[in-house]
Amino acid sequence: MNTETIPSLPEHPKLNRLFRLQYEEAQKTHVLLYPEGMVKLNQSASEILLLCDGSRTVNDIVAALEAKFNASGLEADVRSMLQEATRRNWLDA
Repeated sequence: MNTETIPSLPEHPKLNRLFRLQYEEAQKTHVLLYPEGMVKLNQSASEILLLCDGSRTVNDIVAALEAKFNASGLEADVRSMLQEATRRNWLDA
């Protein structure tokens, strides 16, 4: 039985100050830098984290991504990614 709880999402997701999101030309992708290393992000994760500036709600982030990519039904995937980012402490709680 999995006893790990699903983290609650911050109302206005914001990148944890211990992490820095930047584009790495050598890797041709965004990476998340932190004191102990680096996480190479896929395009979806990058697009979501780029919008986590503390001013947008989760619904705002979903709406922005759906508009940018002319898509619908992204909410479940965005929430899943944000929950994982929260679990990994990439976002402030």
